[in-house]
Amino acid sequence: MAVSSLSGPYLAATADGGRGGRGEETRSAGAVPGFEDLYNEHAKFVWRAVVRLGVEPMAVEDVVQEIFLVVHRGLGDFERRSSVRTWIYGIAVNVTRHHRRWRARKPSGAKGDHDSIDTRALPADPAHAPDAILEKTQAARLLLRVLDDLANDQREVFVLAELEEMTLAEMGEILGLSPNTVASRLRAARKAFDQALVRERARDTWRTR
Repeated sequence: MAVSSLSGPYLAATADGGRGGRGEETRSAGAVPGFEDLYNEHAKFVWRAVVRLGVEPMAVEDVVQEIFLVVHRGLGDFERRSSVRTWIYGIAVNVTRHHRRWRARKPSGAKGDHDSIDTRALPADPAHAPDAILEKTQAARLLLRVLDDLANDQREVFVLAELEEMTLAEMGEILGLSPNTVASRLRAARKAFDQALVRERARDTWRTR
């Protein structure tokens, strides 16, 4: 089973999940924007990224606020050696890593509960059709459960490549890895994702019996 097996219910249904950020990057391609403008352009993208990177629902808002606090503190030193979007995503990865390590040390540090999906984690549906929103919500639950089965390093590279559609060079910059290492890790992540997807769909089939 290939990664594209999720393209119907989630990856394709949320196609703006990755390239939506590209539009934001294009609009900010001149001088570095002020913090308020930067927040308004990238807040939804960061919220979505935090959810996909494995922060449990109850902590998402706090983690997003922490990310933008780091962004605010570092904005004056940002030299544009990378795009604004790549820079912010690197901060998001580091903050979520710290959060996951902190959560793992807590007695209740378990996988997230995906019974309720914050609609900010989903791309906007222009038609606001209830059926389409339901389909996306159900698919998002499946995707997040599958991602929960991946090791953290695999999850990060899978989200960057498959959901945010970043290049090997961008991923290497964010993760501090060579493109060859990123490519190797991505191959392993795709294989692990496919295996986890089979398990989750089998569980769903069993639950509906």
